Amino acid sequence: MNFSVVFSNGTNSFNKGFYLTAFRNLENKNYLILALAIIYIITLLGNLVLLAVVLMNSSLQNPKYLAVCDLAIVDISVNSVIIPQMVPVFAFNQNYVSFGACFSQMFFMHFFGDMESFSLALLAYDRLIAICWPLRYSTINTNLRMLLIIAGIWSLVVLLEIFPVIFAARLPYCNSREVQSCCCEHSPVYKLACTDTSFNRQLGTAKTLTALLGPLTFIIFTYAIVVVAVTRIASISQRWKAFHTCLTHLLLVLLYYMPVMLAYVLGNLRLIQNFDLYTAVLTVSVTIPPMLNPIIYSLKTDELRDKIVKLLGKPKVAQQIIKNEANG
Repeated sequence: MNFSVVFSNGTNSFNKGFYLTAFRNLENKNYLILALAIIYIITLLGNLVLLAVVLMNSSLQNPKYLAVCDLAIVDISVNSVIIPQMVPVFAFNQNYVSFGACFSQMFFMHFFGDMESFSLALLAYDRLIAICWPLRYSTINTNLRMLLIIAGIWSLVVLLEIFPVIFAARLPYCNSREVQSCCCEHSPVYKLACTDTSFNRQLGTAKTLTALLGPLTFIIFTYAIVVVAVTRIASISQRWKAFHTCLTHLLLVLLYYMPVMLAYVLGNLRLIQNFDLYTAVLTVSVTIPPMLNPIIYSLKTDELRDKIVKLLGKPKVAQQIIKNEANG
């Protein structure tokens, strides 16, 4: 997707790119790069193992695990867009990014970032059907229907992301080209334009609220229905079983939304005065959930955990250790 060609309006100097200026004054920034490299390696290993287990076991090829695989693909993509480009930029001071590469990264970074919240909403939908209509689950939530929903979500998020990026790419950038961020994020880039950017700010805000609060509202709504349905179950053991099936998903939701909210609070209340430190905290908070998601899901899901142990050829002793970790 080459924004420098597709969206040229004749007012930009497209032979000029941008310079990423984050972490200039951050001490020991190489430790941050090392930490992000470790996060990226674990992200790849964890999510690829999860995908391999689902693909190799026909018993796991159902709507629930289609949604899990969707989240795994998004997790890999999020950190693949963010982390690899940061290594040459901040470890070797190669901070120049071409115009087209900058806006391409902007699109994919925000696209996969917002896909995280929609993927969590998809898992909430699956849990809602499984708990509220267990006897009709196989007819309501078929593999084909789940694939169609996933395709619809990806298409919706493309539409949400493409317009803010298009309008930002068409702005005239005739002054500073220094982006105060570690990536080509939407807000730090369009603010460099030498024209009125109020429309871009409003569009970006509307998109962000839709992509974050929309799925979160849906998740809260589904769990309100689930709680009402579970309280009507007479057996205490069945109630606990129903809540336990939602526990893993709730952990993933908290893991995704809590860092985002924390970073928002820290930024708006200016509790972190050092801009480079704030950017580092924000970067780590965004990249950790894709790393932990497959680990949490694997440890907290008995069926999936057993399949992973079998795939990796672990002996019974190791299997017992993993179960103890999950129970702890």
